[in-house]
Amino acid sequence: MKRHLISAADLTRDDAVLVLDTAEEMARVADRPIKKLPTLRGRTVVNLFYEDSTRTRISFEAAAKRLSADVINFSAKGSSVSKGESLKDTALTLEAMGADAVVIRHPSSGAPHRLATSGWIKGSVVNAGDGTHEHPTQALLDAFTVRRHLAGAADGGPVPHGAPAGDGTGRDLAGRRITIVGDVLHSRVARSNVLLLNTLGAHVTLVAPPTLVPIGVESWPCEVSYDLDAVLPGSDAVMMLRVQRERMNAAFFPTEREYARRYGLDAARMAALPEHAIVMHPGPMNRGMEITAEVADSERCTAVEQVANGVSIRMAVLYLQLGGALPADSPAAAAGAPTPARTEESE
Repeated sequence: MKRHLISAADLTRDDAVLVLDTAEEMARVADRPIKKLPTLRGRTVVNLFYEDSTRTRISFEAAAKRLSADVINFSAKGSSVSKGESLKDTALTLEAMGADAVVIRHPSSGAPHRLATSGWIKGSVVNAGDGTHEHPTQALLDAFTVRRHLAGAADGGPVPHGAPAGDGTGRDLAGRRITIVGDVLHSRVARSNVLLLNTLGAHVTLVAPPTLVPIGVESWPCEVSYDLDAVLPGSDAVMMLRVQRERMNAAFFPTEREYARRYGLDAARMAALPEHAIVMHPGPMNRGMEITAEVADSERCTAVEQVANGVSIRMAVLYLQLGGALPADSPAAAAGAPTPARTEESE
């Protein structure tokens, strides 16, 4: 795995499967009475957030702390950034403090790439969402969730609802059909998911109003549809995107009611999905708009599970980038993750 994670395109299939398998190992830590590993003790992870965030920031913080790293949370509000400090000067400050990894969320697309290639810091850079560009760890946790539900059965088939899901270790998502619905134009989650799911072998279909489909989407490795009802019966998973009002500067659809009628997921549409299909949402939800409360609260909706899986995925990413070590007999170690070096004491 590369030193930086800026885009889902940075991950090969083997890289992605390694992260997902390592996350399975990390998920087991959550079941322990003491939810910590000593693997990153002495390392410093900085959460550098220029945008408001709840799930992502807390998820990265929990992930780093469970790996015993020291965590510094840096918010642009109330900092020198609000006084006009540049990204370069902030980065140089973090480097002087000894940051081993910087997790950055920024409103400008390309800011994490600039940070990673500038030479301002020597540590790893993880993109936690930049503008309308990408959000690779969200795509990884989404793929992790899909794989647990759809690649966890012993025969590789769907896991029925109510049955315990396997871990899907070592599997990709070959042949699975994933439908992503909503505000694709402004969604960094959609972009990263299209790239990663394609890398893992899934077939992705985007569904959105024509005004919310990006220019140049024909070059993306996916299909595009404007008819949600036509696509749902063949979907293994449907991912509902939040309508990002804060990024909109024009009338992209007539009314919220019209959007919900054409592209919202309600109980009737959920009933059209195959029995094994799951409903996903990266959060936060606009209940009653892109998804109804009935669907959001149903057992088929994995929104809360995705939050929990996010901690495991981000533990895996930080662990692999900062050189932790798994037990030598674990599946992820067999796949190429770092293992503990033998010492004279252990011999």
